[in-house]
Amino acid sequence: MRELIVISTLNGVLFGMLLFLLSSGLTVIFSMMGVLNFAHASFYMLGAFFGYQLTRWMGFWPALVLAPLLVGAVGMAVERYGLRNTHKHGHVAELLLTFGLAYAIEEIVSMIWGKSPMDYRVPAALDFPAFTVFSTNYPAYKIFMLAVSVAVFVALLIVLKKTRVGLIVQAALTHPNMVAHLGHDVGRVFMLVFGVGCALAGLAGVIAGPSLVTQSDMASLLGPILFVVIVFGGLGSLPGAFIASLLIGLIQTFAVALNGSLASVFGPLDASFGPSVLTDIWNVTIAQIAPILPYVLLVLILIVRPMGLLGTRET
Repeated sequence: MRELIVISTLNGVLFGMLLFLLSSGLTVIFSMMGVLNFAHASFYMLGAFFGYQLTRWMGFWPALVLAPLLVGAVGMAVERYGLRNTHKHGHVAELLLTFGLAYAIEEIVSMIWGKSPMDYRVPAALDFPAFTVFSTNYPAYKIFMLAVSVAVFVALLIVLKKTRVGLIVQAALTHPNMVAHLGHDVGRVFMLVFGVGCALAGLAGVIAGPSLVTQSDMASLLGPILFVVIVFGGLGSLPGAFIASLLIGLIQTFAVALNGSLASVFGPLDASFGPSVLTDIWNVTIAQIAPILPYVLLVLILIVRPMGLLGTRET
């Protein structure tokens, strides 16, 4: 039991921090621009595939730097030539643009790399056990993923709250005319913010690709839970996204590891019930319902606190 608790906690924190690294870019984009980017998980997928291709050409470490920059450049192009033109038509047009963009990116990736999983491996420099917990060797690469996620969280908080750049970005959202009168190009600020948010998603893809499966449908696997994180934590709230990511990561990881059911706690139903829906529900294990738990949390938070844990905007 102790081994289960320790290993599940480590894996839950790691999964939660990966969710935060992915959701942080979307949170930054929404908090600064008010744009809910449905294609954000697709930029995560682009980061994984760019990282895979660049790793083949020049190694993992150059890919770790270059792939997020390439994804950020794609994001800036989307903002400059897509979102900026649709912004005047309202948020519905922006949502439809990013919704269509997500499918377009998935199809482009499938045409270039195919639908089969890529052979994207952990770099040799990090392919060793960092430590042993009970009888389980914990990979050094997972510790590296955790360290990168924590570093991104600290860096974002410092930049947004303590630097002049962060003040300009936040002011550009609420008082764009005043920022423009001070000599700042508001359009360029928004373009850079969108690019940085996409680059963060690309960074998540680069470091998650070797650990998870890199394939053309990976965006659709993490995309829905990404929106659970940002709504649960509060749209536009970086600390809220951090807390929600950890909470959802831990809950889902522990749930997958538990095989308990109502039948194991209270005993099997009386034979008189026979095969029925109630019997099936009685025997369903926690591990079987683990995939839907984040969405149950989403429904509950929307009922109790529609703006999320730390959000200030109504969802």
